[in-house]
Amino acid sequence: MPRRLVRILLILLLLPPIAATVMGWLVAPSFLHPVRRPLTPDLIREADASFVHSHAHREDFRVTVPDGTELCGWKVRPGNPNGSWVLLFHGVADNRVGAIGQSEILLPAGYSVVMMDQRAHGESGGAMATYGWLERDDTRAVVDALVASEHPAHIFALGESMGAGIALQSAGVDGRIEAVVAEAPFASLREASYDYAGLQEYPILGKTLFAPGAWMMLYRGGKLAGFPTGGVSPEKAVAARNFPVLLICDEADTTLPCRHAKEIYAAAQGPKSLWVVPGAFHTAALGFAPEEFRRRALDFLRQAVPNP
Repeated sequence: MPRRLVRILLILLLLPPIAATVMGWLVAPSFLHPVRRPLTPDLIREADASFVHSHAHREDFRVTVPDGTELCGWKVRPGNPNGSWVLLFHGVADNRVGAIGQSEILLPAGYSVVMMDQRAHGESGGAMATYGWLERDDTRAVVDALVASEHPAHIFALGESMGAGIALQSAGVDGRIEAVVAEAPFASLREASYDYAGLQEYPILGKTLFAPGAWMMLYRGGKLAGFPTGGVSPEKAVAARNFPVLLICDEADTTLPCRHAKEIYAAAQGPKSLWVVPGAFHTAALGFAPEEFRRRALDFLRQAVPNP
């Protein structure tokens, strides 16, 4: 084979992973600093209208977590509370109002809800998001404050996307969270990085040709933030503690495809169920199948506690 052709083939082979490595280095800071969605007056009015419709009322809830960061959110009580509380976790680059749809299912059923802006989101403090590493301790502090002020009969969690991953990891280290509903969770930060490296369309490229970009993003991100990115893993969390999980997988999701939920399902040690929502894209299960979402979520929470 002519040397010129060999050089061309080597360049074509090496250029994509080299370019991906450079890109991973450049984008690492951005995944630690997601765009904040401000809590605008219009969003607050939208939330209040929803609460009025559900015959619920809110109050501000502020919690200072172990590293001194202040988290901001709401406690929302229904007209006829059943004594149980559900922690709602929003997705990346969103805020507490992103969980309004889920609250409209829970409040009429008697569940009180906690809606917090996650660190580095909304009105909460925090220099960066760690996708569960610090957020697990944040959740523990929120639960501490909730137990001290409300004495809940039971505590559950419901989250979507990033919030689903945080909810699962929080339950993995805090036994007071008795069950979790998780839509479109990521199996691990490393596994999610392959989807992003593959442009959310071609995860096989993210795991092969563009894998160096995923590795570099996680490596530099971990160094900048000072946490082990390999430790951010809902999959490991459900294997570490036996608690009920309802995993919701959106069939047409390309952001966090169904393989993530399926990997978590396979690792879970407690009672578990997996619902694949036909045709739904990322975090769209409630929009595609609202009545079934409501039925499945409420049935799951009722069954999670044998003797409520």
